[in-house]
Amino acid sequence: MRAPGRARLAGLGGGERAIRLGPGSPLLLLLLLLLLLLLLFSFGCGWRSRCCSPVRRQKLPYECGSFPEPAAEGPGRGRAPTPGASRFCACDVRNQAEEADDISDPQAAQSWNCKRMRDLIQGGPELLTLPPPVPHPSWTLSPSAGAPEAALGCIGDMADTPRDAGLKQAPTPRNEKAPADFGYVGIDSILEQMRRKAMKQGFEFNIMVVGQSGLGKSTLINTLFKSKISRKSVQPTSEERIPKTIEIKSITHDIEEKGVRMKLTVIDTPGFGDHINNENCWQPIMKFINDQYEKYLQEEVNINRKKRIPDTRVHCCLYFIPATGHSLRPLDIEFMKRLSKVVNIVPVIAKADTLTLEERVYFKQRITADLLSNGIDVYPQKEFDEDSEDRLVNEKFREMIPFAVVGSDHEYQVNGKRILGRKTKWGTIEVENTTHCEFAYLRDLLIRTHMQNIKDITSSIHFEAYRVKRLHEGSHAMSNGVEEKGPEAQEM
Repeated sequence: MRAPGRARLAGLGGGERAIRLGPGSPLLLLLLLLLLLLLLFSFGCGWRSRCCSPVRRQKLPYECGSFPEPAAEGPGRGRAPTPGASRFCACDVRNQAEEADDISDPQAAQSWNCKRMRDLIQGGPELLTLPPPVPHPSWTLSPSAGAPEAALGCIGDMADTPRDAGLKQAPTPRNEKAPADFGYVGIDSILEQMRRKAMKQGFEFNIMVVGQSGLGKSTLINTLFKSKISRKSVQPTSEERIPKTIEIKSITHDIEEKGVRMKLTVIDTPGFGDHINNENCWQPIMKFINDQYEKYLQEEVNINRKKRIPDTRVHCCLYFIPATGHSLRPLDIEFMKRLSKVVNIVPVIAKADTLTLEERVYFKQRITADLLSNGIDVYPQKEFDEDSEDRLVNEKFREMIPFAVVGSDHEYQVNGKRILGRKTKWGTIEVENTTHCEFAYLRDLLIRTHMQNIKDITSSIHFEAYRVKRLHEGSHAMSNGVEEKGPEAQEM
């Protein structure tokens, strides 16, 4: 008989060896350890398959323990937790991941990234740090939602989605303008209102040219506005004859540039200074100027006057001085002395390219001295400077008076550039080149910087003086320096 707990093994040599399997046997301990590892492995596989099975339909109970719900931070990130609110654990996360596998809507399934959820669950039922909640994928998605919003929806509201069905979708931000400054009133918009009104109504500008024949009056007007707008350009005649009396002829053009419309009226005085006896040759010109004032005044005093009175008043008078190189003639002095009281006079030296630079400087000095000695106040007048800034700008123009100008309506190519000029054997005189002549400064004064000021002075100074005299003296009194004696005086 063998003793219990012993086993005999037949060796290769035919002998027998006894193996003891008692309580303290190392072999028994090894077998128990292997069995324990096998049980643990089997339990772990079964737990994973039960928790992460895609066919699971019911949520697991709170077997992993419950944990407090993390508070949401920031606006629009969900509701803040309240005492006694629902609690969640990793099993809730797994349950929602299982539900996402059953989603048939492609857009919702895309927003629920279940793979990422399984990666988070691999650590077991520990508390997960989840991002702030966003709307559940079962909610209706906005068709204008972009890719970033869909990516945020892959996490979902882990705590509130299974138990709360009354959540509302976050409002879509509106593309609204930034609110204006609290203290902004909008007074500066009056400039834009005035601009729109002026663009609709347009502008009016009436310019008169006075001088002997052959001084280039029509050419200079065409050069100023770069158009064929002078009387001779529009109404050419086969023969030019000197009229027996001074005629007043005007022509009107509608000019538009960059949406700005202007009604330009050019008034010519053919026959002035062309006679042997030029006595009182200025009276027809002064009578024409006063007649325009009278016409405007009658429109103003009418009971039913027009909403917008047509402005035919002469705003500016260009007086052409022949380039003699000496000084002003008595006719020039007498004319400008009388007309400077009723209209804005701008004296210019016609055809200044016939003078050398030294002769031009000397001639301008002589003319300036004659104007001062005879009390002739030409535009811009010193007494009408509104402030120091205007005084500085007007002083520069006053230093250039009279303007030595050259007019031309012929275009030439100089160094690849189109210019207006006069071509000679020794070169080309560029009209707009300030080193050749002062035409550019005259254009700036009449059009680009002082046009509105010229019209304002005509209305507030010259016309106002005529209106005051006319209302005080009556219809049979003198009209601003011109004595109305009868039909004989009007026919001159």
